[in-house]
Amino acid sequence: MKVYSLSGPSGTGKSTSALVFAHKIGVEAIIDDGLLIVNGVKVAGISAKFEKNTITAVRRAIFSEEAHREEVVKALDTYHVQSILLIGTSDKMTNNIAKRLGLGPIETYYYVEDIRSQKEIQKARFIRQTQGKHVMPIPYRQVEQNFFKRLVQKGKEIFTPKREKIGETTIVRPDFQQEYIEIEKQVYVQLLTYTCKQQDIVQKVEQIQFSLGERAKVIISLQLKMPIDYSLPHRLYQLQEDVQHSFYQHFGYELDVINVQVHSVVQKRK
Repeated sequence: MKVYSLSGPSGTGKSTSALVFAHKIGVEAIIDDGLLIVNGVKVAGISAKFEKNTITAVRRAIFSEEAHREEVVKALDTYHVQSILLIGTSDKMTNNIAKRLGLGPIETYYYVEDIRSQKEIQKARFIRQTQGKHVMPIPYRQVEQNFFKRLVQKGKEIFTPKREKIGETTIVRPDFQQEYIEIEKQVYVQLLTYTCKQQDIVQKVEQIQFSLGERAKVIISLQLKMPIDYSLPHRLYQLQEDVQHSFYQHFGYELDVINVQVHSVVQKRK
């Protein structure tokens, strides 16, 4: 069996990218947080995200419980798995998993920085810290919702560039994820409004629409002052840069889309 490792700190988006990455390197199975996933579907195991505290979650993820380990080992044989990607927080963890499951030596080690941009990692960290959300690379229908008291929602469907479906994700907030700082949407809007008002070309910020989903996006509707005796594209680009800089300073990651719309222009007040 070919065994690969993907490691990186918690909350950096490993599970989010796992299905796409496994498909890219031609790997059929994934071990993630105690689950065995074959071709995008959970076939054995219990997720560490079902645990009540971080200590038991770690023990679940490294197959410390014998019955859990045996279930997954048996499924690996039943499904004739020939290649597998082990996901963990470090090389030590993935080596431990490989040893516990009797998989043999790891052939290649990959790291989250190899498969995700710094921008994606920063955003994933922010979402973990402010929303407590975790991603499971399995379909929504396979998540036992009674384990989660606070949040279970559909993630996204994963496709190849040729639009062949390779799996789905589900978003959960585990019971042990109690420490996070929730930021109201209005906080983002207030910051972006303030930043725009500092621009001397802006008469009024008419509306700001902010969304933080797969992409962090803001749509800014402005009223500008007259006369426009400057390069409008240049000044609007500068406004976008200032918005990006301010957002990054406060929240630690970059917006994916900054759409600026000029709705009207008014004469400067004397």
